[in-house]
Amino acid sequence: MFVLLQVFHSGVPVTQVPLDVTNYAPVSQVFLSNLQKNLETFEAQYVYQTLNILRETWSDDNFYNSFFLWDSFASAVTISGMLTGHDPNMNKYAVIYPKNITVITSDKPYGINDGSNPFFANRATPKFHLQKGGVHSGHVQTGIQDPFCLVLDGKGTCMDGYTKEVQNGGALIQVALLPKPNRDTNSTLKIQFYADYINDLNLPKQTARFNFESEFQHFKKIFYHPNLSKKVLGKPLIFDMDMSPGDFITLFYLLKTPVELINLTAITVTTNGWANPAAIDIVYDMLHMMGRDDIPVGLGSYFALNQSFPSFPSNGDCKYSQAIPLGSGGLLDSDTLFGLARELPRSPRRYTAQNSVKFGAPRTTDHPELRQPLANEVLLNVFSSLNSKAGVTILSSGPLTNIATLLLANSSLHTKIKELYIVGGSIAGQGNLYTIPKNTKAEFNFFLDPEAALVVLKSQINITLIPLDVTGKIPLSAAYLDILEKHEKTAEFEFVHKLLSTSWMLHSEGGPYNFTQYLLGDPLAAAVLVNPENIKTTFNEEKITVESTGDISTDGWTRVDKAGVPIRYVSSVDKEAYELHLAAVLNSPTQTAVVPSFASQKKQWGKR
Repeated sequence: MFVLLQVFHSGVPVTQVPLDVTNYAPVSQVFLSNLQKNLETFEAQYVYQTLNILRETWSDDNFYNSFFLWDSFASAVTISGMLTGHDPNMNKYAVIYPKNITVITSDKPYGINDGSNPFFANRATPKFHLQKGGVHSGHVQTGIQDPFCLVLDGKGTCMDGYTKEVQNGGALIQVALLPKPNRDTNSTLKIQFYADYINDLNLPKQTARFNFESEFQHFKKIFYHPNLSKKVLGKPLIFDMDMSPGDFITLFYLLKTPVELINLTAITVTTNGWANPAAIDIVYDMLHMMGRDDIPVGLGSYFALNQSFPSFPSNGDCKYSQAIPLGSGGLLDSDTLFGLARELPRSPRRYTAQNSVKFGAPRTTDHPELRQPLANEVLLNVFSSLNSKAGVTILSSGPLTNIATLLLANSSLHTKIKELYIVGGSIAGQGNLYTIPKNTKAEFNFFLDPEAALVVLKSQINITLIPLDVTGKIPLSAAYLDILEKHEKTAEFEFVHKLLSTSWMLHSEGGPYNFTQYLLGDPLAAAVLVNPENIKTTFNEEKITVESTGDISTDGWTRVDKAGVPIRYVSSVDKEAYELHLAAVLNSPTQTAVVPSFASQKKQWGKR
């Protein structure tokens, strides 16, 4: 809102396309039907498929009256203005008038001075020559659930960010008021924007050069389900991951382990961790590459426990996940993974909307084969398929949100979990939460959902902890990359090597990537679970508890406590033995890729 105020009052010519006018451009049934009949280009097909998936998975039956082409209409008005020299009378898509507008940046009662308003706080003279007691001098909203702004009926009283026409103190800008009608009065499309939008999407000029079918001619929509009926399956395992780069190395390790030892039964992903939720597509691609399209993948919550808003669960507070640094995780991790994953074979399974009637959402898609299963759904299906005496092992390498959510829904389910291996916590050493300097002892996975960590810890499950004290002592190094370089690479080994090398490059060139020392820590948990003797693992026992008070300066601390919960934890491993073991497993010729990567396919095409 402060930025908006500065822009409006900067003297730069401004044209505002407010929500009021974009709401005249809903994705109506007539519009979608017309678009469906005009799909001549890749981008037209993309827009239609996107809007159709949204329609099928909308929360109720009012999609046509609820979803609007907000940004698309605003873009059309903008482009028309640029092409006509910003002459309001010449705009092709909107009726535009000049108005004296300001942006409300505070709430009533005006004149309150509680330190929340940077235009007035600690200033002898208000910024922008604003007046004390005026519409910009009140309390500034500190968050979506700012108690100052909420009233008993759940409706907010805050006006921050609203634009308002005023007589004095505003800026003269151009405001779009109404969309212009379609010049073709016989058309079923009532506004000109609808007609031109569909027409422009289908223009042969400036059309997309990418075409999936021509670029990947050898792609086949085939699901690979291995025949395991004649094998004696090993320990059933669920891998709960947050899709950090290290987790994808762990996934390859588990897929390379013979099913007679470890039967990877399901995967759940935590989306309040290190990567964008859409990175779940990379999980699907890796499973497809290894011939394991039979393994279900469940999508978890976007927020830590009790951080989503009860009145609107799709939104919530990022109190903990905002600690993930942009450079050494989050967007950079996602971008790096998506870039490298372009060489993986494309799975027929892809991420889609997560709506499911059975598991909480009010509506399911008309195409259930495209629907993304939810984490709880996958976990419950696995538990129900187990015989009464069997138990499942879970390896968790991220925030414990998925497991805690399951236990809170049904506390008796802890009896179905035979053992739980957790990457996280710090028993005796310092933490790695360097984005919050006051919090010196927390480890990221526990901090990202401390309440979930406490729920799981108190669940009576047999827990083995692989703490930061150990994982932090196995940093990625140039020497280890040299060792990997000398190995004859399988396709999966090559992907892991590129992932580690790219991360090392981003770090060593002085960029923002500061988390390379922990990339080998995640797959260590899999090695401890599968082959503890090979890496000379030693274990210890301790009673611990986890701080979860809502204070970010102490949340996530793992404390030794005589009144705490007894757990087993890894106290040491042989670093060199582990590094060689990891390389050997990834390079094993057994359980290797059954679907070649696109990179290797293109090399083969070139030879032909």
